[in-house]
Amino acid sequence: MEVKRLFDIPYYQNEKFPQKDAFADKVVGEWVKVSTQEYIDHANSVSRALIKMGIQAGDKIAMISNNRSEWNICDIGIQQVGAISVPVYPTIDSDSYAYIFNDASVKLVIVSDQELADKVNAIKSQVATLTEVYSFVDCKGAINWKTLHEGPNAELDAELEKRKAAIQGDDLVTLIYTSGTTGNPKGVMLTHNNLLSNVKACEPRLPVGQDAKSLSFLPVCHVFERMLLYLYQYTGVSVYFAESLDTIGDNLKEIKPDVFTAVPRLLEKVFDKIVAKGDELTGIKRKLFFWALDLGEEFDVRGKSGLYNFKLKIARKLIFSKWQEALGGNVKAIACGSAALQPRLARVFFAAGIPVMEGYGLTETSPVISVNMEKDNKIMFGTTGTVIDQVTVKIAEDGEILVKGPNVMIGYYNKPDKTAEVIDSEGWFHTGDIGELVDGEFLKITDRKKEIFKTSGGKYIAPQVMENKFKESRFIEQIMVIGENQKMPAAFIVPDIEFVKEWAKRKNVNVGETLADISQNDEVRDRIAKEIEQFNEGFGQWEKIKKFELVPNAWTIEGGELTPTMKPKRKVVMEKYQDLFKKIYG
Repeated sequence: MEVKRLFDIPYYQNEKFPQKDAFADKVVGEWVKVSTQEYIDHANSVSRALIKMGIQAGDKIAMISNNRSEWNICDIGIQQVGAISVPVYPTIDSDSYAYIFNDASVKLVIVSDQELADKVNAIKSQVATLTEVYSFVDCKGAINWKTLHEGPNAELDAELEKRKAAIQGDDLVTLIYTSGTTGNPKGVMLTHNNLLSNVKACEPRLPVGQDAKSLSFLPVCHVFERMLLYLYQYTGVSVYFAESLDTIGDNLKEIKPDVFTAVPRLLEKVFDKIVAKGDELTGIKRKLFFWALDLGEEFDVRGKSGLYNFKLKIARKLIFSKWQEALGGNVKAIACGSAALQPRLARVFFAAGIPVMEGYGLTETSPVISVNMEKDNKIMFGTTGTVIDQVTVKIAEDGEILVKGPNVMIGYYNKPDKTAEVIDSEGWFHTGDIGELVDGEFLKITDRKKEIFKTSGGKYIAPQVMENKFKESRFIEQIMVIGENQKMPAAFIVPDIEFVKEWAKRKNVNVGETLADISQNDEVRDRIAKEIEQFNEGFGQWEKIKKFELVPNAWTIEGGELTPTMKPKRKVVMEKYQDLFKKIYG
């Protein structure tokens, strides 16, 4: 069969490679599997229930949930009746829910637990269109989603088939509200064709297929993970949902996945934990560990000398094999996106036999624009790989990346003016990112157009490039480069509390227990100043960080300093540390 709409994917999988474990969830310590046929049956029962309750084509249904098979079942069930899914981050506040529900005129909301049901019910009276709240588990203030299951019924089945037949590839299928670092979120309108074109274009770049396993833990409401879930289904890869972010390590060892997705921040934390364990070693074991690490930082996919390869073989056997075991031992690829990955990390993971494939895209492009791939050795560290099929990229005169292709959204919901700002008269989508094509084919992102700033001396500063480099320091957990219209660049720094404590123990220095203590410690400050001085050498005189302040708290999604994809909200951070800003600039 030909897949023309997203809801065709489960049927395609069932025809081509039916899975016993299309999905699997951990329930009370056991992995509960959902076969492809069960997936289809459950989705159809949801579709019948929605028709029976009067849901019409074009009605909006919000889903706020952790990653689980029920989310995907409801997703297909909603699509088949022509309704529009509105996936929402569980981590945002109730006021943001109210804004999104009102903007989209949401009729139903499906949540995954009591906490989310409470957040929705707190603003339910503010949303005139919202009629019911459902939940995947029993909880107060919500109806159990099992009531959204309607068995075979001739009349409902006939209506369902009629609805499905009426849906075209260029019909709207989902509204995804961008997390955004400023202002209210915008509803990105994506069609079946938008997402399907991305699935099909990314298929040749997925180095696994039927009988492979994936582990899913990035938010399913984010278009990156969602598109990958469709891609896994389209290629016959089984999807296992991690219990939580805290259990990823255990789940990796249990599942032994062939592929999973990650954001750079997560890989940085994994790497830091590995290096911390290496630091605990003594004698020859410690020397071997850091010898392998140094070797990894020299890795090149285009090949090295015979001597290097001989050394790498030893390093993989003695050291890197343990890294592989920690990730389950079967990983063929980690798809990485949403922010810039340190090239050093990509080299080290590749050297360890754990290929990290960095890609680039936006919600507005469904999302993938470019991605590195092992096939034909189309990999270049420090870039986001080559542009996918059917998508065209050009670099504007000011360096902005422009995109055209079937993956580009049809616009922002209810915001034609905002749509016109980003999609020009020739159909080019203006990404807001600055970049270049290395060797004419590898896309390299240099910064966000809106985040590049000038100092008072008229010199341009690209903060992301600098931040990525400074974060190579094990003393630095997070950093934000500041200095717009000031005489020099400076930085706010979140020290890495775990590493600083471990360093302090070795040096017999008392730094206290909290980040607030550490940020006030002169010896920590002096040591981080040395790190800044070292990394400054790689930048021009006008770019060097002249001053910095250590902040007293971690930046988190819950605290409001990070977006749900773990990027700093620059405006929020600036407002939060106005006292430190004045201390730096006077």
